[in-house]
Amino acid sequence: MSLDTADTLADDLVAPRTIDDATADLLFREARTVKVFADAPVTDEQVHAAYELAKWGPTALNTSPLRYLVVRTPEARERLVQHLAEGNRPGVLAAPLTLVLAADTEFHTLLPRLAPHAAAIADGLAGQPDTREAMARMNATLQAGYLLTALRATGLHVGPMGIADAAGLDADLLAGTGWKSLFIVNLGQPAAEGATYPRAERLAPTEVSTTL
Repeated sequence: MSLDTADTLADDLVAPRTIDDATADLLFREARTVKVFADAPVTDEQVHAAYELAKWGPTALNTSPLRYLVVRTPEARERLVQHLAEGNRPGVLAAPLTLVLAADTEFHTLLPRLAPHAAAIADGLAGQPDTREAMARMNATLQAGYLLTALRATGLHVGPMGIADAAGLDADLLAGTGWKSLFIVNLGQPAAEGATYPRAERLAPTEVSTTL
């Protein structure tokens, strides 16, 4: 990298940047959690395009532990819904595509590649499974937020849901991977009617913050 290039990158980083109102509406203000989806397919390419954006969000030591299982076949869907609350099952079975978002507890094996400056940390983490799982869950949850926003940015709508029996799901669909499920998300385009609930109130900054 030349000095000129480095100076340009530095200038880009410190220059004020904001998104326009249309983008803010798309990603946040007008974006909705969708519960009923139209019968339109979602391709692997669409999901991967969103991940290609989300992967640039920061994680501790660049650990990048988010993993996702693409649940596409009817057989896999039937297995998945057995681990969900009964009220959530019909929506998952009807959605065009569902992802299981998970945290990879074996993320440390990739540290020499993802964080070469801290590669030695991998050896210490190898014998600390509880520490690894805590790190994986925190950073993968952070990445999951990036991914939901990126999915919206690439033209998809999302419907996140919790998992009633996460341990059962892990032992079933994620067996042998070292992944620990976080939550699921249905993807697609909203149905013409009944796609969302009425917009609920949100808390103001003064209600959720304090200053020391």
